[in-house]
Amino acid sequence: MNYGFVKIASAIPSVQVANCQYNIEQIESLIIQAEGKGVEIICFPELSITAYSCQDLFQQQLLLDEAEMALIQLMNFTRSLDIISIVGIPVAYKGSLMNCAAVVQHGHILGLVPKSYLPNYKEFYEKRWFTSGLDITEGSTLICGQQVPINRNLLFRTPTCTFGIELCEDLWAPIPPSSNLTLQGAEIIFNLSADNDMVGKYDYLRNLVAQQSARCIAGYVYCACGFGESTQDVVFSGKTLVYENGIKVAEAKRHSLTPQLIITEIDVERLRTERRTNTTFATNAANCQTEGLHLVETEMVSIKELDLTRSFNPHPFVPMGKHLDERCEEIFNIQTEGLAKRIQHTHSETVVVGISGGLDSTLALLVCVKTFDLLGLNRKGIVGITMPGFGTTDRTYTNAVNLMKLLDITIREISIKEAVLQHFNDIGHDVNVHDVTYENSQARERTQILMDAANQMNGMVIGTGDLSELALGWATYNGDHMSMYGVNASVPKTLVRHLVSWVAASIEDETTRTVLLDIVNTPISPELIPADEQGNITQKSEDIIGPYELHDFFLYYMMRWGFRPSKIYLLAQRAFGNTYTNETIRKWLTTFCRRFFSQQFKRSCLPDGPKVGSCSLSPRGDWRMPSDASSAAWLKECESLK
Repeated sequence: MNYGFVKIASAIPSVQVANCQYNIEQIESLIIQAEGKGVEIICFPELSITAYSCQDLFQQQLLLDEAEMALIQLMNFTRSLDIISIVGIPVAYKGSLMNCAAVVQHGHILGLVPKSYLPNYKEFYEKRWFTSGLDITEGSTLICGQQVPINRNLLFRTPTCTFGIELCEDLWAPIPPSSNLTLQGAEIIFNLSADNDMVGKYDYLRNLVAQQSARCIAGYVYCACGFGESTQDVVFSGKTLVYENGIKVAEAKRHSLTPQLIITEIDVERLRTERRTNTTFATNAANCQTEGLHLVETEMVSIKELDLTRSFNPHPFVPMGKHLDERCEEIFNIQTEGLAKRIQHTHSETVVVGISGGLDSTLALLVCVKTFDLLGLNRKGIVGITMPGFGTTDRTYTNAVNLMKLLDITIREISIKEAVLQHFNDIGHDVNVHDVTYENSQARERTQILMDAANQMNGMVIGTGDLSELALGWATYNGDHMSMYGVNASVPKTLVRHLVSWVAASIEDETTRTVLLDIVNTPISPELIPADEQGNITQKSEDIIGPYELHDFFLYYMMRWGFRPSKIYLLAQRAFGNTYTNETIRKWLTTFCRRFFSQQFKRSCLPDGPKVGSCSLSPRGDWRMPSDASSAAWLKECESLK
């Protein structure tokens, strides 16, 4: 299986201006390298057979004949190769000259795509030599002894994807040809370019490619010419940009004096999922112009074994890079604004939070504090209730109390032990039997206290549960599962940990920072089972249900992209290969799939809470699923994994 991945290459060969024989040899060398690495489609720069900077030499018949002979040589060279090659060549057509991309496979020219928009300003004067392909809706031409379709609306369908082509300036147009091509079915766009360099232009280009790939929900491969082009007035640094739905997948090093071959994969399955989900794309596609569309079937070839070169972020929910602080602040602001609106709407005088000394309640408390500061309210209106039980340890209790004191909120302590013991007596449960009844009774008692205390104080209970717990059903139904507003409802556990660390780093007070960091480093536990003789936590969540970083990874790819277990397993191997064994990944992936289905009933009746990222399990948001849906197919596939 290729799991929806299409292996592509962007090649930047050395060129000599007007030396077609030299250029085609360079092209062939890169093609054979790509073929050996399992590449399905390889793209070369604009006019790569002649070089882009030939100027008035394009009016010389000798150069045009040499270019055609070089294309014939390429056809012969590829006769026994499965790889699809896209090269740039000038083509004479009906008394004019077209700047074209030629698509070659198995010794055949499958099609010619002419450039639509010819730059004729500043250093560019392409209209001096070429004619636009805008007026060609359907046509064919005789080239290299073959009658070949020539059309700016050509789509090429392979066993794994459908792709389209545009050339350089086409991307810079207000409505690029790729917009129409993708609406008509193209999943990948290849752009053959000869973009020259100027200060600041490259950043603009990257934004342009990113934006177009995102707008079209497509893979976009931009390949521009490099060393060897004339530097008479401009310089061509050699650019490759590969984007997938707005996300950069690969990029070439510019200003290289040697040829470059950039190989990566584009996940067309992911693109197809996004297109099916995005109703605006489907509506736009239904109303796009299809006049002149011509579909070209490529040769059927056997799919090669997938060798992934792409890397995958093991923590897809966690912000990375230079925008880290900005993203964290944005997430925090969304949580804060959501709570602020709810407080104003309900005219609540207080908010009530159960403070355990754990990550989730800490983040919820920090959101409450910021919200009260934003609304100009006294922090004493935040009522933190710590509710020691049978499993509460000194470490978490001390951190809970100290944090509330340092943040200057109202503190209440209500032990649940006597109430739960009375409840055990009422229902006839042995206190020494530490089963699900023993655990859930404590969680429900705590929720009852919070709800009733909120009623006493004209307040609302702020939920602390996070997205990861909701995905796994790691919450007591009508216990910590319930609240009046859940500020962490769409924040996964890996992100909760990160946000608390981020807040700690931004706090000037050393004591508060120390408490927050100790909370971050405390093992995650519901603390419903008594501690050991040394007072340490014995019930660690990740020992029971598995590492949260794995579950968050599974959740992201299953829910956000609809991937099947086998593909998620493949990506997890790639992301966590040095951290977890295959056996460990399989075990917890199976657990995830089983719990995700069986615990849906808890998500079907969730309280309100703000969506902060790309995934939400709210029944009013991203996820609507029957509580009695069968998990059989998912678990069967998990069992087949090796």
